[in-house]
Amino acid sequence: MGEMPRLVIGISGASGAIYGVRLLEMLCDLPVETHLVISKAAEIALAHETSRKLAEIQGLAHRCHPVTDVAAPLASGSFRTLGMIVAPCSIRSMSEIAAGTTSTLLTRAADVTLKERRRLVLMVRETPLHLGHLRTMTALAEMGAIIAPPVPAFYAQPETLEDMVDHSVGRVLDLFGLEAPKLRRWGEAPQPLRRLRSKESA
Repeated sequence: MGEMPRLVIGISGASGAIYGVRLLEMLCDLPVETHLVISKAAEIALAHETSRKLAEIQGLAHRCHPVTDVAAPLASGSFRTLGMIVAPCSIRSMSEIAAGTTSTLLTRAADVTLKERRRLVLMVRETPLHLGHLRTMTALAEMGAIIAPPVPAFYAQPETLEDMVDHSVGRVLDLFGLEAPKLRRWGEAPQPLRRLRSKESA
């Protein structure tokens, strides 16, 4: 696997593109080689939801693969990785992965992750969920995938949207044994709120 283990990151077209971006930013500080696939719909979501240029986001990964390149290394089980995170994961991508009818490199790479018995984490972004969604999630869980909707933890005392995103992304990195910086964990001594520190220092 070379000097560093590899991790595949997929960003699909659900709302919540910031989860994928923040995940890449956190991984920049960790000893992991990142391989990125962004769907066409995700490019639209990124433009609507962030101020970041596509090239800037692609530059956060060690290597970015075109979503149409189904002959990329990620499409083969012989390309060894720790697994894959889809952040966020759209219902369409989730459904393709569950059915095995993969039409892009993103869903093909996820399918490969499952067949090689590697860890696949799907940050599914949709609510409310109807019975078809829930059955699809059940099928994926039975195949070995981990369904990890980005649900905020308020015990971490988040002050900003970024705090909530960081906590959700950090918990996903936990699933791969990767330590996110400054992740607030249950049972640990709470840190003083930043706004209180600023008042004290004023």
